[in-house]
Amino acid sequence: MPSARSNARGAGTRAKILSAAVACLGEGGIDDVRIARVAERAGISTASVHYHFDTRESLLAAAIEHSFEVAGDVRTSTKYGAGTALERLRRKVVASLPLDARRRREWELWVELWLRAVREPELRATSAEVYAQLHRGLRELLVEGTESGEFGVADPDIAARMRSAAIDGYGLRVMLQDPLVPPARALDAVWAQVEQELVTPARR
Repeated sequence: MPSARSNARGAGTRAKILSAAVACLGEGGIDDVRIARVAERAGISTASVHYHFDTRESLLAAAIEHSFEVAGDVRTSTKYGAGTALERLRRKVVASLPLDARRRREWELWVELWLRAVREPELRATSAEVYAQLHRGLRELLVEGTESGEFGVADPDIAARMRSAAIDGYGLRVMLQDPLVPPARALDAVWAQVEQELVTPARR
């Protein structure tokens, strides 16, 4: 039976592998997450990487999910700061769009994951899990705001999916530097939809 020390050592090695894999993602994108490359970056053997991740695909999936966790991606959080549900939703929307250099870098990974998941079925489960986290975060916040009287949401699942779709759509236009959708206009458009469709008249 493994000792507590060996379990801690194994967890530490796994964390080191994921940290190295996230660094590779940031530097070279999905193609740079290779077992040999990650092992070199982590300063361990490829056998150690294989012990924790059977395949390159399982390592890549874990690295993508971990990269969003490390970034503290507010798209998957319900606790973005203090204040009312409406105030937190506003901050979440602002932080979810590629309005600055840091968010643009995070969005590059989102876009790369979308494209690769279309072509590589093994990445679709990872994409689905990331979106499931996003959906849970939005849904919980909308339920909270509805209970407090800030939102008038009949179906939080549908409302969360619609908000996610709006953020994705306008965010992608910003990433493409569409002259019709500059960053400020994207934010205004997404928030206008929130106010018109979700916020109760007394809170607008």
